[in-house]
Amino acid sequence: MKTYVVYILTNASRRTLYTGMTSRIGLRAFQHKHKVHNGFTAKYNVHRLVYYEQYSDPWSAIAREKQIKGWLRAKKIALIESVNPRWDDLTGNWDSLFQPAQNPGPSLGLPRLVSAPGPRPRSGRPSLSLLRSNELPSS
Repeated sequence: MKTYVVYILTNASRRTLYTGMTSRIGLRAFQHKHKVHNGFTAKYNVHRLVYYEQYSDPWSAIAREKQIKGWLRAKKIALIESVNPRWDDLTGNWDSLFQPAQNPGPSLGLPRLVSAPGPRPRSGRPSLSLLRSNELPSS
């Protein structure tokens, strides 16, 4: 069964919060951490996963994401601190789980990436997808 994750990211100073939703949290965390896409999280260096919730239904996850996005900062902080009071990066050592490709190309130092079928993003670069599992580690 597919799992959908609502997550909150922050930067090192905890000044910026970002709420998102994905069905591939491992891939998404990697993309944020390595600034694969030029956008809000890359611009503000937001890549520390500090909170997440799992859902089996995409509509419930989307509704929860919208609910959290509508909250004041103080309420988001209380939610994070209810399960992660030290604001630890919950991705831990996920980067070490992704093996580099046999021939990764010109010194990218990225995990195994392949071009995914479909339209190209606005940046003109092909969209990327990981070849390894992206499930959340069990605690």
